[in-house]
Amino acid sequence: MALTSIVILTRNGQELTRRCVDSIIRHTDEPYEFLFVDNGSTDGTLDYLATIPDSVVIRNEVNRGFAAGCNQGMLAASGEHIVLLNNDTIVTAHWLSGLHGWLLRDSSIGIVGPVSNNVAPIQRAHFLSPYSRDALDAIAESWRMQHANTGFYAHRLIGFCMLFHRGLLDVIGGMDERFFPGNYEDDDFSIRARISGKRLWVAKDVFIHHEGGATFRTMELDTKIASMRNAEKFRDKWSVGLSPFEIDTQGYDPTAIVSREPFFIPERHYVPFERS
Repeated sequence: MALTSIVILTRNGQELTRRCVDSIIRHTDEPYEFLFVDNGSTDGTLDYLATIPDSVVIRNEVNRGFAAGCNQGMLAASGEHIVLLNNDTIVTAHWLSGLHGWLLRDSSIGIVGPVSNNVAPIQRAHFLSPYSRDALDAIAESWRMQHANTGFYAHRLIGFCMLFHRGLLDVIGGMDERFFPGNYEDDDFSIRARISGKRLWVAKDVFIHHEGGATFRTMELDTKIASMRNAEKFRDKWSVGLSPFEIDTQGYDPTAIVSREPFFIPERHYVPFERS
């Protein structure tokens, strides 16, 4: 199988990153490379990343945000496929092969994401009982068997875990860095992929654990204020007829946006990478 580049952003939260990396090493049989983009950690994370063999570490002195960090990682990626993975996740057995299986099964699929415990409803593993991390492997295996070979098309995907062909970036570009420090860049990426003619897929048979919001907590940001600001930027970019408050608390219809954009126009929809 072709190489997959796993792009992980860090900003403190060393123990979260360690758990994530350990789970990838334990549960990934396919060829892969690590690309870490650190946004100004001060807790020893950089020292830890230096111990991981065969990895690339990109160091930012300041927090450049999620979109910019992902762009840096994707630009440095060598793989035919790219995974954007939050550092507050714990992957489980067959996670990458499961995601790959769906991506390679249908050429119309542009991005694949898993289900999880702590994520927006579109990708939430409903009816999953509370569990401890010690029981995660067993829970995930049971879930995989129960939902084997099932999934569905989605109107958007959440950026905690996304797999796609690197060729998608040639068509739609990178993450939109206006959505600093984070939130709505994954919505925007999903929408542009759909406008380009690709579909989004949720692999219901791939479950990974997600702490959720951990990076924002380590930055001591008021996540509600940051999210509301980006909701306003998202509204303005895509002419959504809702207030930022309504978008952020009640949601919006991604398909309505896509339906108004029948053609992919590079001047409007492509987001160039900002090399630095």
